Amino acid sequence: MISETQSDTTFQDRIKLPITFDYSKLQAEYKALNLAGFTYYNVIPLRSPAHLVDTSLPFPPPADDYADGSWTDWLDTEELKMSPYLNEVVDYFKANTKVTLVRVLRLAPKSTVDEHRDLTLGLEVEKSVVRLTVPIFSNDEIQFFLNQTEVPLQLGECWYMRLTDPHKVVNNSEEERVNLTIDMIPNEWLKGLIKSGESFE
Repeated sequence: MISETQSDTTFQDRIKLPITFDYSKLQAEYKALNLAGFTYYNVIPLRSPAHLVDTSLPFPPPADDYADGSWTDWLDTEELKMSPYLNEVVDYFKANTKVTLVRVLRLAPKSTVDEHRDLTLGLEVEKSVVRLTVPIFSNDEIQFFLNQTEVPLQLGECWYMRLTDPHKVVNNSEEERVNLTIDMIPNEWLKGLIKSGESFE
């Protein structure tokens, strides 16, 4: 689906990339992190601004524009370092473009992320990053809506979604939803990978 405000773009609002990852390995490494319980929404950083990972480093200077991640250096966290397969997934993208923020996002059972927009997460936004999503734990009662229609995310798949458009998540199940998200600088390699993916009207 192409939203009315973005109808001139060459990219659809949801594209399944032609790569998949072994979700059983992702699940095993997620469980090995032995994370604490949470009540609604929980974020586990795997790659973050350098000064947050190594607190001996100085804070970066103020920047005019924070959208593309160039305002800071980025470092892998201990959680990523102890997870070989997660490292392999992230390294696949690092070998081809600059990877900035990497996180595991957890949504509790019977919870909803209200509709919102992430204004710097679209290929059409100048000097921005692109966020790719890989589902780790999900089921048929967990739904991701983009522009009011459901995106058919499946475990281990890698998706580009234009998150500058309205989107929300509904978890009607008794299990938590877990996604891996990887932010990166869009270059010709990444644009080509996205263009070679499968679009969903």
